[in-house]
Amino acid sequence: MMWAGDQSVDWSEDDGLPSVITAALSLAMSGMGLHHSDIGGYTTLYGMKRSKELLLRWAEFAAFTLLMRTHEGNRPKDNWQFDSDEETLRILAFFTSLHVRLKPYLMHVVAENAELGIPVMRPLFLHDPDPRFHTVKDAYLLGSDLYVAPVLKQGCNEREVDLPKGEWVHLVTHAPYTSGKHTVEAPLGQPAVFYRAGSEFSPLFSSLFNTGTEQPL
Repeated sequence: MMWAGDQSVDWSEDDGLPSVITAALSLAMSGMGLHHSDIGGYTTLYGMKRSKELLLRWAEFAAFTLLMRTHEGNRPKDNWQFDSDEETLRILAFFTSLHVRLKPYLMHVVAENAELGIPVMRPLFLHDPDPRFHTVKDAYLLGSDLYVAPVLKQGCNEREVDLPKGEWVHLVTHAPYTSGKHTVEAPLGQPAVFYRAGSEFSPLFSSLFNTGTEQPL
């Protein structure tokens, strides 16, 4: 299991939350198919402090990776933590539960990695060779059937997505989407995640935000 390193507790592309996806996809194409990161980052330097929003967006992203693991950081008292308030604890509990319920699918994609060498977090071009996907570094496929486009900018509540070929279903709203570009609402607690229509795991995916339990927000 490859660890992403000591990211900064910020939104920077070179060493913050966005850099984790770039690292994961680069490692994926280098033969290292199992990857995770510290939720919220680690390094606090030069006055930066982990915000509540950053921690929760990072957790939202990590729910759709192979492993969820928080870290207090190198200066815990300067950083927002998983138990800093009740809302944070509730949202983290929801996405942790979602991650656990994804276990059958995660086991499936880990088995693919072991048997075929295909990474768990995959560049889009592995399943759609269209040249427009060759440089995408802010979205990925978790296995072949989940498209994940995390919110990577502070204060942003929507996300532009470019879905690979095929038919897709929004994980939260259950709305159908075709391949191509779309702008979708992505407030905290409503990640821009889509599952492939017709997937053998569709019953699992469709239940993740339809459990009868309290939603994150």
